[in-house]
Amino acid sequence: MKVDSQRRRFVLILVAGISLLAALWTGMVRLGWSLPVPAERFPSLHGPLMITGFLGTLIGLERAVALDRYWSYGVPIFTAIATLAMVAGLPLPIGALFAAMGSLLLTAVFVSLYRRYPSEHFITMSLSALSWFLGNLLWLSGAPLYKIAPWWTGFLVLMIAGERLELSRVLRLSYRSRILFFLANGLVLFGFGLSLVAMENAIRLSGLGIVSLSLWLVRYDIAWRNAGRSGLPRFMAVALLLGYLWLGFGGFLWTVYADSFTAGPEYDAMLHAIFLGFVFSMIFAHAPIIFPSITGIMIPFRNSFYLHLALLHVSLVLRIFGDFQETVALRQWGGLFNVVAIMFFLANNLWSAIHAGAPKNP
Repeated sequence: MKVDSQRRRFVLILVAGISLLAALWTGMVRLGWSLPVPAERFPSLHGPLMITGFLGTLIGLERAVALDRYWSYGVPIFTAIATLAMVAGLPLPIGALFAAMGSLLLTAVFVSLYRRYPSEHFITMSLSALSWFLGNLLWLSGAPLYKIAPWWTGFLVLMIAGERLELSRVLRLSYRSRILFFLANGLVLFGFGLSLVAMENAIRLSGLGIVSLSLWLVRYDIAWRNAGRSGLPRFMAVALLLGYLWLGFGGFLWTVYADSFTAGPEYDAMLHAIFLGFVFSMIFAHAPIIFPSITGIMIPFRNSFYLHLALLHVSLVLRIFGDFQETVALRQWGGLFNVVAIMFFLANNLWSAIHAGAPKNP
């Protein structure tokens, strides 16, 4: 890896890190913790900072490295600009515009990858990026965040599902299993499209699709094969399977509480079961593999990784229990320890990287 290229990547990773910290801060404020904010609208940026600033930038950077074309780095650059615009307090349409540009370019990245290597998983990832783009267009148009949330959910759920389909190729999945995969994805996407005209029915339908996709992942993903191994493969398998359970639970909540998909405790539970329970489980699982591929810095597995994984899931149970019991203290403390789990994850991985030695030079 060239030094100048490595430095550029670290700048983008730094912006993603700033966005993550800002998103965690705003999340604490939204839960009712008394923390200072630079502007009145800052807490409302929790979702955009997490989806676009943190996850969008990292996913865009990962795929730019994989495609290895200069133009593909426009994805994390655009999302980084969107992040800085939000943090700086610029008018929201500026951040939304750059987010839309980044997501449109990510769609082009996956189309390019598909043209190089025609595969079903790249079709899924293309649809994932397109879902993000459509959500960003709604954001740019000034739509309320609860109408944008399904599209952003689709971005992450389909992206991860596509990645898992890619990794499951070694299992030589049957034609029937692949059909079931695309039927589940189609149900999710059809529900999102329906949300433009019939929100409640759309959320319920998408929830059924999400449940179906979680069942597919539990049944066909390679995680079960790795669960019996030791070290990193076992840790990844545990994190993945826990994430799939949260995905299914989140989809179940979407079907049952579809009429509450606007605001309130049920809305909090419906989103964070997926965004925290599923998405961050995937992040915890894949970080020791993805981060070295981007930076060249190794992150050897340590048994202490199970601590931040356990803390995330226990605290999320506490938070969602507080949501449905309408117990503010449980929600707040559960949310606080969600943040602690993520910070512990960062510290654990940093500690492992520091003790891994010098960066490799591919």
